[in-house]
Amino acid sequence: MDVKKRIDALINALKRYNYEYHVLDTPTVSDVEYDKMMRELQELEDEHPEYKTSDSPTMRVGGEVLDQFKKVEHTIPMLSLDNAFNAGELRAFDKRIRKTFKDITYVVEPKIDGLAASLHYEDGVFKRAATRGNGSVGEDITHNVRTIKSVPLRLPKAVTIEVRGEIYMRKAAFIALNEEKAAAGDNGFKNPRNAAAGSIRQLDSKVAAKRDLDMFVYVKTEEDLKDNASHMETLVTLKNYGFKINPEITQLSSIEEAIERAKYFENNREEFSYDIDGAVIKVNERSLYGQIGYTARSPKWAIAYKFKAEEAITKIEHIFFQVGRTGQITPVASLSPVDIQGSTVSRATLHNDAYVHQKDIREGDAVIIRKAGDIIPEVVSVIKERRRGSEAPFVMISNCPECGKPLNKDEDEADTYCVNLECPARRVEALIHFSSREAMNIEGLGERIVEHFHNEGYLKDIPDIYELKNHRDALILRAGFGPKSIDKLLKNIDYSKDNSLEYLLFGLGIRFVGKKVSKVLAMHFGDLFAIMKADEETLKAVVEIGPKIASSIVHYFEDALNQEIIEKLKTFNLNMRFKGTVPKKGAFEGKTVVLTGSLSTMSRSEAKDKIEAEGGKVTGSVSKKTDFVCAGTDAGSKLQKAEALGVEVIDEDALIDKFKT
Repeated sequence: MDVKKRIDALINALKRYNYEYHVLDTPTVSDVEYDKMMRELQELEDEHPEYKTSDSPTMRVGGEVLDQFKKVEHTIPMLSLDNAFNAGELRAFDKRIRKTFKDITYVVEPKIDGLAASLHYEDGVFKRAATRGNGSVGEDITHNVRTIKSVPLRLPKAVTIEVRGEIYMRKAAFIALNEEKAAAGDNGFKNPRNAAAGSIRQLDSKVAAKRDLDMFVYVKTEEDLKDNASHMETLVTLKNYGFKINPEITQLSSIEEAIERAKYFENNREEFSYDIDGAVIKVNERSLYGQIGYTARSPKWAIAYKFKAEEAITKIEHIFFQVGRTGQITPVASLSPVDIQGSTVSRATLHNDAYVHQKDIREGDAVIIRKAGDIIPEVVSVIKERRRGSEAPFVMISNCPECGKPLNKDEDEADTYCVNLECPARRVEALIHFSSREAMNIEGLGERIVEHFHNEGYLKDIPDIYELKNHRDALILRAGFGPKSIDKLLKNIDYSKDNSLEYLLFGLGIRFVGKKVSKVLAMHFGDLFAIMKADEETLKAVVEIGPKIASSIVHYFEDALNQEIIEKLKTFNLNMRFKGTVPKKGAFEGKTVVLTGSLSTMSRSEAKDKIEAEGGKVTGSVSKKTDFVCAGTDAGSKLQKAEALGVEVIDEDALIDKFKT
């Protein structure tokens, strides 16, 4: 027998059977026959390891064991989607886009309640998988994704691509897994999403291989869209490559049809073999994505319609107050525990005193609660007819519940603040924020651990995080984590030192400075000390930095305690420079540009990238603030509006000349 030929024949047959079963859902061979062929292949590969390939079906059984997950930086950020909760918000989304782009269609798909992941292929061979993480940096889960039978390990074409999708667990697999855990005396998972997330984050891939995970792919990423393929056409290509594409995905011509399709998903969600928590609506014309644009967190050409949240009735046992990292005081309702959508809810934020008074929420009230966006518990309304007369009206506190100092509330703001920088609660929240996924992304230093280390005296201020390595032996003994856990945490802390400036800036917790503003500042100034030296006028000259933000930044860096924190972080060799591409100063520095019509030498997306790389800003609509409009062939209403407003209009040749200056 020619062993190589037999191995190749078995691999090809098993790949075909696997695809028919797990992707097409039309098996053509019995489980017994499949298992027999798999055993034969394993035996032949064991005897002749020189013939074993990375895309062999035997690679799906698992066996690789990791010490910890490696960090993976996404070449293209994995953004989240903005949410819509009713038809009106979907129509508003449509109206915003159609102001500029009249002839668009939509693609509507079920929003799978799973775990987002990206898959990388080089020359058609599966190389790496990663979680979303904070959108910029995720975790390498290649060893576990390799065990998912609906994920192809080799594509029919030698293409280098990245695709993204949702890893999930079918309801039947979830039930079987929990029954297995119950039989073993273990606690089961709350819901399929938690089960999928827990399974994909196993260090031992054999565990993941047994969990019967699945994956729908819903997008192919690419930095340019010159092929002009629509989203639906791209999905067909991915399906032909062997990826599992959700059969419920539909192309529609209007937002009303999209709304109707989303409502169909909502009304029939129980009929699906997997959990869905909404519908995703995307513009089908991928060539327009660059022009429609993005926010810091999400694309403007897609939106997630979230199903109506499940509601429950419970009782407010007590109202207490939390102190945030900026000193913001938030009233919180302590609830009689109640189950909603697979998790136990025992508290709900009440935002501020205006919110509480508006809804007339009182201790002892029976209330209707729900998870806003299926995540954050909120009070929908009070059931006032159940009141007994002993429920006293809410009164906002006047002193900080932690440090006792008087609270402050500006006339033009709804929130109340503790302005004491030494407040211990502010310090704890600042530490939690600094370590969070969105900021410095220090895995293992979560809320509970931060509070524990703070109470033990190891963490008082942010720089103390980088001193933890000096307390390694004591932490192992007192915290009860063991050498492996503590060493992993210390590695993650050390890894965070290399983060780009925007993550450090956001992590510092400067009031009004969110993720997007942090990125804008980092790109503009390049390093932290340049930002510290900037006055309010210099800051306000930066696009998207208003007086309120500028004032907050200046006041933060004027404070001696904050200056001391920065100096300490500097001694720990934290990177304080922007690591991305800093826009160079050129003809577009500080200019607002609108592109309209077709360009012959480059796509509009490429032109946008070049303008932004030279410090310009590309917008989708013409106004008096527009510096000039570049009009290509078949320019339409934007050209007419520019001429009416007296805005300078240039052609493509003039645009190219500006790039040369």
